[in-house]
Amino acid sequence: MIVLPAIDILDGKCVQLVQGEYGSAEKVAADAVETALKFAADGAEYIHMVDLNGARDGGPKNAGIFIDIARRAGVPLELGGGIRSLETVDYYIKNGISRVILGSVALTDKELVVKAVKKHGDKIAVGIDAKGRKVKTQGWLVASELDFVELALEMEKIGVDNIIYTNIDVEGLLGGVNLEHYKELKAALKNVKITASGGVSDMQDIINLCGLDLYGAICGKSIYTGRLDLRQAVEYSYASDLRKFFVKSDLIAAVIQDYKTGEVLMLGYMNEESLRLTIETGRTWFYSRSKNKLWNKGETTGHFQDIKNIYFDCDADALVIKAEQTGDACHTLNRSCFYRRLV
Repeated sequence: MIVLPAIDILDGKCVQLVQGEYGSAEKVAADAVETALKFAADGAEYIHMVDLNGARDGGPKNAGIFIDIARRAGVPLELGGGIRSLETVDYYIKNGISRVILGSVALTDKELVVKAVKKHGDKIAVGIDAKGRKVKTQGWLVASELDFVELALEMEKIGVDNIIYTNIDVEGLLGGVNLEHYKELKAALKNVKITASGGVSDMQDIINLCGLDLYGAICGKSIYTGRLDLRQAVEYSYASDLRKFFVKSDLIAAVIQDYKTGEVLMLGYMNEESLRLTIETGRTWFYSRSKNKLWNKGETTGHFQDIKNIYFDCDADALVIKAEQTGDACHTLNRSCFYRRLV
C-alpha cells in the first residue's frame, strides 16, 4: 500500500474541510508547492490533490497551482475536482499530472469515463464519495440514491483501474477510517486498485489499511495536525509490502555496513523471500545467483550478521543494512570483502 499525502486547494490556498463542508475550510499550509516538496522529501510515492473550487463549480479553477507542483515536486501526482470533459483530462495529463480523478461524471456522464479510460488507461481513476452509503457529487453538495459499491462495480465493468473511495461521514474528523466499507469494496471488486480516503487519524489506521492490502491511503488532516508522521507511515507501508522492492527486478542489492564504524563489509543480493527472512530473524539472508538458492550469512562459519537497521534508497531498489558482524565478513578471512584498492 502507498501513502498519499493530500493537498486540497480552495481559492488558491491549502485547506482542509470537515465532512466536505466548504464553510469549515481551514488553511493548513502557507504554500502548496513547498508543501509538496516537503511531502516528497518525507518519502511520498504519490501526492493526492483536489481542486475544491473545481469540484464545487464544475471546471478547473486552480490549474496553474497544480501544474506548477507537477513540474517541481519530483513525484507523481493525482488530481481530482471539476474534471468533467475529455479536454480537461487531456490538458492535465499533457501538463504533467500522472493520474486524473473523475468524480461526478462517473454518475452523470459515464460515456466520458469510457472515453477517458480508452484513451488514457491507468492514468484515469474514479473518485466515489458517499455519505452513509449513498454517493454524493459536485463537491459533495448533491446527493443520489446510488450505493457506493454498486457504482464501483459499474466502474469496474467500464475498465477503470483505480477507485478512490471517500467515506464523507468520517472525513476530516480524525476519528478513524470505516474499515468495513473497504472490506466490502475489496470483496466486490476483482480487478481494481482501491484507495482509501477519509478518516485516517494516526499510524493505527495505516496499519489497519495495510492489513486489507489496499492500493493506497490518502492522508490529509492527520499529517497537517502532526498526528501522523508521513515518513513513518511511508516506511511502514514498505515494510508491510515487500513486493514494492521487487517491481524492477527479482533481486535487490544489499550493502552491509558495520553499525558502529560504518565500514562497508560486503555486498549481497536479496529476493523477496530472503529479505523477509532477514527482517523476521534479525540476521542477514541472501539469494545466491550462482547456486540459485537462499543462504544465511554465518550458517557454516558462525560469522553471523545481526541486524540493527535497514535503510532503502530513494528508488526503493537498493538497501543499506547496518549490522553487528561476528568474525570476518569475507570468506578470505578479511574483515571486509572490500579489502583491495583499485584507485
